[in-house]
Amino acid sequence: MDETHAAKASATELLVSGMNCSNCARHVAEAIQSVAGVRSANVLLEAGRATVRWQADATQNVPAVIEAVRNAGYTAKNVGADAKTGGQTGHQHWQSSLWVGVAVTVALMAGEWGLGLGPQPWFRWLSFALAGIVQVFAGAQFYRGAWNQLKIGRSNMDALVALGSTTAFGYSAWALLSQAGGHLYFMEAAAIISLISFGHWLEARVGTRASGTLKQLLQLAPPTARRIETAVEKEVPVAELQIGDQIALRPGDRVPVDGTVTDGESAVDEAMLTGESVPVDKRPGSQVYAGTVNLSGRLAMRVTAAGESTALAHIIAAVQRAQTSRADIQRLGDQVSSVFVPVVVAIAVAAALVWGLAPGWAQHLHDAVAPFLWHAPTPAGAAAAFIIAAAILIVACPCAMGLATPAAIMASANAAARRGILIRDGVALEKAGNVTAVIFDKTGTLTAGKPAVAEILAVQSSETNVQSLAAALAQNSNHPISRAVAAARESAGDPVPDLKDWREIRGDGVEGRVPADDGAWRTARFGSLRWLNASGADLAPGEAFIEKWSDRGATIVGLTMDRSLTGLFAVRDTVKPGAPAVIEQLHRQGLKTFLLTGDNALTAATIARETGIKSQNVSAEIRPEQKAEFVKQLQAQGERVAFVGDGLNDAPALEQADLGIAVSRASDLAREAADVVLLKAEIEAVPEALGLALATLRTIKQNLFWAFFYNALAVPLAALGFISPILCAAAMGVSDFIVIGNALRLLRWRR
Repeated sequence: MDETHAAKASATELLVSGMNCSNCARHVAEAIQSVAGVRSANVLLEAGRATVRWQADATQNVPAVIEAVRNAGYTAKNVGADAKTGGQTGHQHWQSSLWVGVAVTVALMAGEWGLGLGPQPWFRWLSFALAGIVQVFAGAQFYRGAWNQLKIGRSNMDALVALGSTTAFGYSAWALLSQAGGHLYFMEAAAIISLISFGHWLEARVGTRASGTLKQLLQLAPPTARRIETAVEKEVPVAELQIGDQIALRPGDRVPVDGTVTDGESAVDEAMLTGESVPVDKRPGSQVYAGTVNLSGRLAMRVTAAGESTALAHIIAAVQRAQTSRADIQRLGDQVSSVFVPVVVAIAVAAALVWGLAPGWAQHLHDAVAPFLWHAPTPAGAAAAFIIAAAILIVACPCAMGLATPAAIMASANAAARRGILIRDGVALEKAGNVTAVIFDKTGTLTAGKPAVAEILAVQSSETNVQSLAAALAQNSNHPISRAVAAARESAGDPVPDLKDWREIRGDGVEGRVPADDGAWRTARFGSLRWLNASGADLAPGEAFIEKWSDRGATIVGLTMDRSLTGLFAVRDTVKPGAPAVIEQLHRQGLKTFLLTGDNALTAATIARETGIKSQNVSAEIRPEQKAEFVKQLQAQGERVAFVGDGLNDAPALEQADLGIAVSRASDLAREAADVVLLKAEIEAVPEALGLALATLRTIKQNLFWAFFYNALAVPLAALGFISPILCAAAMGVSDFIVIGNALRLLRWRR
């Protein structure tokens, strides 16, 4: 697709219904991406929406996308550009179902178990009415989910929830209306739906990723631009810009598209793109990128890329690709249930046939096994088939399966929060337990993100005089290096000399006139070595200093008086105090460490040397999208990757990594894209976060094992008539209690 078409590529927003879990969202995304003309799809489970980004002129395929979603077992409809997001979010919907189910279940339990009202006719009819409300209101989502999947030949947990609850409710309704007598299972029918609703509520509340990342990315580029037409600036929509157009940028403007500076000089904040805190000086011939901010002077630029071809659009695309390709441990239960559900239904049908058609043989088998277990009364007559089938479906209802993952995630999130670690969801936990490599971004992650003066060389004066004069020149400048020099002198508390005729030369430095001992005024300059050398200064006295700190990756700036070199400053970002210890601890755990940065190779090598990262594991001067590609390369080599970063440019890599970790001062977008956010402890919490993730994964596996083991043991017992439906419901509750109790052990986890 050429650049002109890319600039005009569009997006369509769809309202999707029928999604109950993250696995549903994955199915929807896969269905959308199978349609011709779709560039990418971003499905938001919490909002019930899907954003479809198209290749050029492919929006006519919207009906095909809606049909593909329908064939996947869900429904979708186009949402107008001015439509508002209405209705309930995922956890709010399940919360509503939960309140109804719990209220009814507690009332029925109190009446039946606490007050002994079960045999009373009026209470039986009241139970019928209340349980019916739960079936219709809270159970509707399960019935729709089961039916939608059944239509396309699939089965999931919704099928057993619907069957188990319906069997208990249906039998009880028949027994009530026919006055057959015996125990009614309205309470059990309501409890099944209530417990599963609780599990989905936990999953929606704890496991759903915040969905604002792409929206914030899209908002970085301004909607309009000042196009230069015959020496006149005209504000036009960005969508109308063409390759080769001339655009004017005033101080404070955000760059609308990628381009090349044709006139003017300024400093541009590219932190959103590169993650580096130091603004980049721009002059004719320099490249500027969409979403960055022009800080000072006026610039004129020529458009070289627009729309989907800009660097910002590439970041957006990288985030989208990563979001739709991630593994998800929460899909494990549904994958197993696709086999488990039909097997349980088949067992229930077979048991019903045997007890209904050959009750003598079934009773004989029961009596043969009883000496090894316990003696239990079995239903008599034709009701035996129905009651035992109901028991099988109730005891096999996968409540524990539904709670296994969200309960562990909830407990883990609380345990982590107490340690200043925010765990977003369980998306990457399956792979986090096998992490073999940890990638660190440099600026703001391993380093403080603020340049500081490392050393001063006084050539023709004392260091105090050199520092005072440089501070006097730097204090009125907003350049980060100037601020670092001024801050260093301010911390000393000494006054700075007076000066006049001060001015700043963008991209070079600052100059002014200062009084000399003889009363005359002399010109002092503070700035880049290139500028000082071009002004006639001799830098030979500082060659050794320059070579020393250049090898260490520092930025060297100089101070001159007229044409004489007075002093040199080595300015560099500082390594966080705890960074070397963190790297050493990760190495002791057998993990490989890597450093990725958009900074120069000398600086990257210095930081790696100071922190203990091997030189061969350092990659410098790479673009944002290359960070995600580097993660992919390691994953292709069999590595399980955790990425630690803090900048917007880290978002694609955070998404692509098996475990994304954002440090405390991370940008909002990095925090949204990460699986783990370190709120207080900075990177010192990285080993602890990985340990907690491993413990959480281990707990989830234990919960799933118990849930499956419980069903594998309980189903045969129910089929042989050793467990009545009410005992099955109680056993199901015990299983849930064990799963939740095991998950709550994470609250006391210690590394």
